[in-house]
Amino acid sequence: MQTMHHTQTLSNHDLLSVIVGKAAAKQLCRRPLAEIFGLTKPKAQALPLGIEEEPAAYGAPITLQAARELYTRALAEQMRQAPIFGNPAAVKEYLIGKLAGLDSEVFAVLFLDQRHALIAYEELFQGTIDSCSIYPREIAKRALEHNAAAVILAHNHPSGNPEPSKADETITRKVKDALLMLDIRTLDHIVIGANQSCSMAERGLV
Repeated sequence: MQTMHHTQTLSNHDLLSVIVGKAAAKQLCRRPLAEIFGLTKPKAQALPLGIEEEPAAYGAPITLQAARELYTRALAEQMRQAPIFGNPAAVKEYLIGKLAGLDSEVFAVLFLDQRHALIAYEELFQGTIDSCSIYPREIAKRALEHNAAAVILAHNHPSGNPEPSKADETITRKVKDALLMLDIRTLDHIVIGANQSCSMAERGLV
């Protein structure tokens, strides 16, 4: 994995501190991340992020990583509170935040409840720059442990091209068939590449 994943171990306060300083971060942490990033309406007047006051710091790689990670967490908050198909763009943006720019191929799964709200996101398999071994049985096992009613599959193409391959179509069918035996639906398989996404469901491939 690239060092970008290091930011996932930091608290919300630590990540906000990177962007706006500790004092402002302390104030912002009183609000849900979804409010900070404008995904939900704030109950009161939103506090400014203050990034404009520190343009030099904002250009630093760690600052961009922190902002990206916080935004991704805000999307996750939103998806846990409401069915994901109420805002399909948020799902794609979330997966771009998680998987875009990685050096190797990573296969992840969004586990969803009966309402199709997010239960958990897990990166289950990792491969080389252009391939990744997928085991449907492991996906089924994790789905049962989460008591999931449905899943969305996702993986990245390090090449930057989000177009699904024949191998992507094949593994999608295998996972879908394995989960159907457990009455778990496969809603989509989203391929991420170079900050772009491709929904295989929208292509009629799921």
